[in-house]
Amino acid sequence: MVESIGIFGLIAGILVLMFIMLYFIPIGLWFSALVSGVSISLLQLFLMRFRKVPPGVIVRAMIEGTKAGIPLNRNDLEAHYLAGGHVASVVHALVSASKANIQLSFNMATAIDLAGRDVFEAVQMSVNPKVINTPPVTAVAKDGIQLIAKARVTVRANIKQLVGGAGEETVLARVGEGIVSSIGSSHSHKVVLENPDFISRVVLEKGLDAGTAFEILSIDIADIDIGKNIGAGLQMDQAEADKNIAQAKAEERRAMAVALEQEMRAKAQEARAKVIEAEVQIPLAIAEAFRNGNLGVMDYMRYKNIMADTSMRESIATEEQQAKKKK
Repeated sequence: MVESIGIFGLIAGILVLMFIMLYFIPIGLWFSALVSGVSISLLQLFLMRFRKVPPGVIVRAMIEGTKAGIPLNRNDLEAHYLAGGHVASVVHALVSASKANIQLSFNMATAIDLAGRDVFEAVQMSVNPKVINTPPVTAVAKDGIQLIAKARVTVRANIKQLVGGAGEETVLARVGEGIVSSIGSSHSHKVVLENPDFISRVVLEKGLDAGTAFEILSIDIADIDIGKNIGAGLQMDQAEADKNIAQAKAEERRAMAVALEQEMRAKAQEARAKVIEAEVQIPLAIAEAFRNGNLGVMDYMRYKNIMADTSMRESIATEEQQAKKKK
């Protein structure tokens, strides 16, 4: 019994030791590289474990590159992996670019990958252009009619500008700006509806793909809808504002007229008060003139006659005015 346990423990120890040796010295991986024409030593595969580089990733990448006729350096692949890059994606991109006759070097591919872009997808987009649908773009023609346009932008990846080039958001923003500009420069919305390709030509002539990671192949207007009559709405708002201003000015003039009328009434009342005050002083002045001998009885009688004559004339004039009003 004891001997059986010892033999079992020995076998288990041998298996564990073999697993550890095969993990650090991947003989199967080395043999696969050897039969694929990839020159790599067991020592380098062993040292990769200590450099925290998975040997399978590097060996498979070198095998793929060798079979595709692309020379790859093991140190470059390890450096790219340690820098946080995607080795498999880079090699896939290099193979695809080589088959499609696209100029793509290893350094450029790794730079694109480390920049955060999917280099393999970029190569595929260079071969098979991508169609981007713009959101509805609202613009107003010169006749005041609002138009809502949707466009399809066909782009192809520009490999040379993927590093540092603007993305899809910038392309969509520039295309939207170009659509707004072209519609806004049209004299009538009917012209735009009759020739929607006019927008495409104007936008393409602006070179909107400058500084971006894409090359715009075509801009096709998918749909144009008529929106609101913005010009009429603005005119109505302006007319309403002018009416309110005119009403405010009229109210101001009315208030000034009322104030002026009240002021004139106050002055007239003040003048009447002064006249009444002066008339009150007349009898006193006449009495004083009698006492001082400055006024005689005949003078006083002539004064009374003049007053009576004046009152009669005023009465006649009043009756004539009333008769004219009745006629």
